[in-house]
Amino acid sequence: MWQWKKVLLSIGLATTLILTGCTEKEKAEQKIFDTLEHVVELETNFEEQQEPLLQLEQKEKELYDEIISLGMKEFEQIIVLAKEATSVVEERREHMEREKASIDEAREHFEEVSTHMEELEDEQLKQEAQELYQLMEKRYGAYDELYTYYMEAIELDIELYELFQLEDLTMEQLKNQIDKINDTYTKIKEANEKFNENTEQYNEDKYKFYQNAGLNVEYNN
Repeated sequence: MWQWKKVLLSIGLATTLILTGCTEKEKAEQKIFDTLEHVVELETNFEEQQEPLLQLEQKEKELYDEIISLGMKEFEQIIVLAKEATSVVEERREHMEREKASIDEAREHFEEVSTHMEELEDEQLKQEAQELYQLMEKRYGAYDELYTYYMEAIELDIELYELFQLEDLTMEQLKNQIDKINDTYTKIKEANEKFNENTEQYNEDKYKFYQNAGLNVEYNN
């Protein structure tokens, strides 16, 4: 009955790059590089939330499966499991809030790029930087959608486990709640796919910008 939602892994920014060789410290290209790579570091906490979220999703799924396998004779056990599942949902909320805080901090720092772009002397390079900036803004916009829908889903999940604790719960009530949840997770999936596509494109375009700017970079493994 429930099209079980799965948290799709959100792709993080490419591994930190380092400059090799000599560059003029005050050049706009250098400033942009420093800003963009600091953004990668600031999003580290965002990436660290992905695996815990997946593990919590799996744990919640197991609890949900156990709940729906029980009959009303085991109502007391259903209540115990529903409360445990609610705790798992609250843990998911905490990880999502940490993820959002990481993104917000990185986004604030990223805004510095707009100032450095104006200092670029090469017009073609300036245009590439502007396109890169716009792409990152689209990425952050997709994340805003993802976060909004995910937090809506959190509330719907909590409502679901509250319903499971009602002895007079009807199949219609359950179906209506599950339909709402499924609709919301469809939106989450779409926003997540958009976010990942923007991230992949940004990673590619950023590296091309570095190359066109004459910056000698390599991955910091």
